[in-house]
This record gives sequence, structure tokens and C-alpha cells, in this order.
Amino acid sequence: MTVSVEELLAEVVDPEIPVLTIADLGVLRGVSVDDGHVTVTITPTYSGCPALGVIEEDIVAVLNAAGYDRVSVNTVYKPAWTTEWMNEDARRKLDDYGIAPPTTQGPVLCPQCSEADTSVVSLFGSTACKALMVCGSCGEPFDHFKAI
Repeated sequence: MTVSVEELLAEVVDPEIPVLTIADLGVLRGVSVDDGHVTVTITPTYSGCPALGVIEEDIVAVLNAAGYDRVSVNTVYKPAWTTEWMNEDARRKLDDYGIAPPTTQGPVLCPQCSEADTSVVSLFGSTACKALMVCGSCGEPFDHFKAI
């Protein structure tokens, strides 16, 4: 059975949150194959995302390993990435991993105890796309993937 380029790319993980793939995040925006040349289009979560270079290298490595020798990665910034591009698997995986998924409706729930008694400690957590929060119920600190 032949694996498609899309299926190969769906396995490329985000180096900062390795339980998520670039497909889960919605970073993977498009793929085209023209006469053996593969062009992959991605949109980073932030314009200054430090993981972008690693993601590009991983895309090329995965495709090269599958026999695609001519690979280009096209990074586009418009339209800007939004958390609305994340799929439901991404949100579930974040929560399971201990990171509160983005929300625009209601309070941020603690990924440890599911309580809503949470507050922001810092607008920037372990990465720019996350805020550091703490739960007033269980006392645990946690990252919250900010809604954009």
C-alpha cells in the first residue's frame, strides 16, 4: 500500500508540543505534487515561532525518507493562523497532555481537575502561544493554549 504525501505529513509533530501534529494544529495548509516535486504550505502559529525551522526540516526529512527528493516548504503568514484551525483531536490531546485547550467561550478549565477556578499567572507560559495559569481548586500550575 502506498502512503500519500498528506498521510506522511500528518505524522510530523510540533516540536514544542510533541503530542500534536502539524495537521492537528492546522499549521499544514496545503500540499501539491507536480512532476515529482512536492510543495508543502504551512502557516506558523506565530510569526516568530522558534519551532518553525525544525518543522520545516522535519517535513523535508519525512518526505525524503519516503523517496521524495525534491521538496519545498512554503511558509505563508496570510491569512494568519488561528486556533480555529485546530481540529478536535488537537484540543483533546492538549487536555490529556495537561495543557488547557484554547477557549473563547466560558472559563479556562484546569486540565488536572476540570475546575473553572483558574487564574492567569503570566500571559506567556513555556512558549509564546501559551499562558501560565494556576488552579484555585487543586493548586496546580498549568499552561493554557491561548485562543487567537
